[in-house]
Amino acid sequence: MPPFSAATLRRVETPADWIARIAHQRDRQAFADLFRRFAPKLKSYFLRNGFDDGEAEDLTQEAMLRVWRCAEQFDPARCEPWGWIYAIARNLRIDRFRKAVRQARHDHTPPDAPPNPESEILRTDDARRLKGALDTLPNDQIAVVHLAYWVESPHSEIARRLSLPLGTVKSRLRRAAARLRESLGE
Repeated sequence: MPPFSAATLRRVETPADWIARIAHQRDRQAFADLFRRFAPKLKSYFLRNGFDDGEAEDLTQEAMLRVWRCAEQFDPARCEPWGWIYAIARNLRIDRFRKAVRQARHDHTPPDAPPNPESEILRTDDARRLKGALDTLPNDQIAVVHLAYWVESPHSEIARRLSLPLGTVKSRLRRAAARLRESLGE
């Protein structure tokens, strides 16, 4: 008798199988399996990118909810499940960052109200620290940071405008973010 029976050698389900079951059958067990596998990794990703525990948890929930809603868009021929889920998480992270930048731009004192000296000092100090940190970046990184976060251009548009491969744009942004975190002590 062989050491393994046919039942033991049956095919083990993969995350791609789970996503397919979610897409075609709205299979809750497949989603639970996928959630158990990927939610802790997503939360770690968000924590490493500067979010506090509560925000990381919220973003993880939101990312997994998008996986549930968009499972039919997953194409295993184009990417691995982790890559697809990571792209969803990355886009949420960028959206959250852009929302915070927009909110900061719109959070200002009404013109007729007296300025709050403490908030003005903090805003000036933060701006000075950020400018100092940006000054430490090489020009090629400053260009992609400017286009990504101030102009809010998508990475593909940045690549087109700067005549760079998309991967180069992404790696410059990653390196710039790491240097800024280091410079700002965050």
